[in-house]
Amino acid sequence: MFPIQTLPTDFLTRMESMLGPAYPDFLASYHKPRKNGLRVNSLKITPENFKRICPFSLEPIPWATNGFFYEPEARPAASPLYRLGLYYLQEPSAMAPAALLPIQPGDKVLDLCAAPGGKSTELGARLKGQGLLVANDINGPRCKALLRNLELFGISNGFVTNESPQRLAGQFPEFFDKILVDAPCSGEGMFRKEAAAIKTWNLEKSLSCAKLQREILKSAIQMLSPGGLLAYSTCTFAPEENEGAISHVLECYPEMDLIELPQTQDFTPGNPLWGNGDPRLNRCLRLWPHRCPGEGHFLALLCKSGCGEKTEKKRRKLKKAEKISRSQKVLLEEFLQPLAAVLPMDFSWERVEVRTDKAYLLPQDLPPVKGLHFLRNGLFLGELKKNRFEPSQPLALALTGAPPARMDIPSMDARIHNYLQGEPIPTAPGECTVTSGWAVLCADGFPLGWGKLVNGMLKNKYPSGWR
Repeated sequence: MFPIQTLPTDFLTRMESMLGPAYPDFLASYHKPRKNGLRVNSLKITPENFKRICPFSLEPIPWATNGFFYEPEARPAASPLYRLGLYYLQEPSAMAPAALLPIQPGDKVLDLCAAPGGKSTELGARLKGQGLLVANDINGPRCKALLRNLELFGISNGFVTNESPQRLAGQFPEFFDKILVDAPCSGEGMFRKEAAAIKTWNLEKSLSCAKLQREILKSAIQMLSPGGLLAYSTCTFAPEENEGAISHVLECYPEMDLIELPQTQDFTPGNPLWGNGDPRLNRCLRLWPHRCPGEGHFLALLCKSGCGEKTEKKRRKLKKAEKISRSQKVLLEEFLQPLAAVLPMDFSWERVEVRTDKAYLLPQDLPPVKGLHFLRNGLFLGELKKNRFEPSQPLALALTGAPPARMDIPSMDARIHNYLQGEPIPTAPGECTVTSGWAVLCADGFPLGWGKLVNGMLKNKYPSGWR
């Protein structure tokens, strides 16, 4: 049972003032078990097909068509299906912001405060390999987790940056069709989930977070294309960081307006009295732990003037890949040509680049950028080493179907566990579609990683950093 006595007195006093008669129900929610959620990777599998192969029971999350509750004893992080990138473990309420931002294949999308990647993976999956996803976070170590999660999901059209919003704004003026700002906040909605958030909380933290959020929103608005959409979310209850932040946007940026979001029994409208009184603030949404099966969250969807109209934008010359040598292309083509049918969408040799013997497939819609610190530009294909090419783990996970050279066994086969531990895999006659050379080990038809077949044994090429 959650220790209510650990909650700060100032926090409880403010919540009682905000909620009035609903305050006892709010307190009672802390004594209820937390709900656990996972979100299916729609880039690889439909929710319906996932339910057929999932070894544990699932219950749909109302506000996310590919989200499900699961029981704690299920231990989904230990399942091979997780290593296949078929789902992401995510707090149920945290699925709402990405679910409510209407992403279409071909959009240019920015997740401005993206780490560790829960929302970026959903945005990238819905792009279906088309358009561009820029996933940014100012925190370097968290950015590494962001990159890993995007690679696990098979996202091939991402640009992962480690920059301040202000520096990004200088490179991408009015560029993005859709932007998500899941803002750094005081984290009150996560008190039940993360005890550390309680220890660092005080009333002043909400004020400092509110100031930072305004700065981030300023940069986001500068990068939003006319007619574009900006989703803003926090995991806090503090009015200063929610209705207060949106009030600031409506007052200072007349080109921005709030869009009405769908109302459900799980959501409640924003409260204009907790902002500047603008009646449009009731178009925001709040997720309360005593009203819905999840933690606390706040959502707002804004549009920039020109929404719904075709606006002429200045065409920015797209970045061209650096030239690759004839010998490098020969090696790459020899390996990639047989994979042509299962390579990520919009594969083009014009976008293949080799830097320090590492080959990448660049995103199609990324314009030239200078001086930005980034962790990945596009899909890491593999490495050229002494007249040979060694494919990467991200390439295996980004394949869109069954590669011709493969070994496909059930995900519950003990050899899958052994492979993930770095062990070589014995093969039975006919189990592998080739008799020697590189092959993809698949589990239940989904690529898991590379191996090299030698004398009936699949030599393990699963990277140690992925175990």
